[in-house]
Amino acid sequence: MDHSAALRETGWEVRQRIRRGEWTRPTGGMAPGYVQANLAILPRDLAADFQRFCALNPKPCPLLASSEPGDPSLPSLGRDIDIRTDIGTYRVWRDGVMVQEVHDITELWRDDLVAFLLGCSHSFEEALLADGLKLRHFDEGKAVPVYTTDVPTVPAGPFHGPLVVSMRPFTPAEAIRAIQITSRFPSVHGAPVHIGKPEMIGIHDMSKVDAGDAVTVAEDELPLFWACGVTPQAVVAASKPPFCITHAPGCMLVTDLMNSRLAVF
Repeated sequence: MDHSAALRETGWEVRQRIRRGEWTRPTGGMAPGYVQANLAILPRDLAADFQRFCALNPKPCPLLASSEPGDPSLPSLGRDIDIRTDIGTYRVWRDGVMVQEVHDITELWRDDLVAFLLGCSHSFEEALLADGLKLRHFDEGKAVPVYTTDVPTVPAGPFHGPLVVSMRPFTPAEAIRAIQITSRFPSVHGAPVHIGKPEMIGIHDMSKVDAGDAVTVAEDELPLFWACGVTPQAVVAASKPPFCITHAPGCMLVTDLMNSRLAVF
């Protein structure tokens, strides 16, 4: 089954394909209408501090759900979710260093691990497309460009590090509409955190991305920067917890929640 088939699938059906090992790549555009989520898994002794970090940094880390220690299910996000198998590619971190990428973390699972699921920009991108706005990375067949800024997050316990952003270019008129639309979705990053002048947030060469792909920005367009769910990975690299598991960029948990229910107005 190819990617186009996933455009007609539900979140549950996509998870089953991922669990069977049939899909290990990014999930952008799959199961339209369904909320996708970023992942961070940490030991229980760090869980309270990370939850507080999310509360203090709601733009990059909008917490959708967390698991009970040692429990791989997340019933509030969907039926039969197993966080050990239902993401296409995971990253394993030790002491702040990403040591491997794997497609199943069953053998790494422990009774003290807590999974945190965070809102993802795939949800607000669907709202932008529904309004007729074009997304350059889609048009160019690329992944959204992601940059690490020099803007610090608010620290909590041992957790600290830089804000990571994703960028989408729009004309000024389109930018106003994009801000209005994404403001309705605070649980999936909400409105942009910066507009134009990337050097003001430490981005000096937009052709050099930290994840995803560089895209064209026309002379009559402004780059809009949204807080990004890759931020926890930059925080893990800076904070160096002994053990952590995240999703690989773009490889999300596809839930049973509907994007339309995330809008606050």
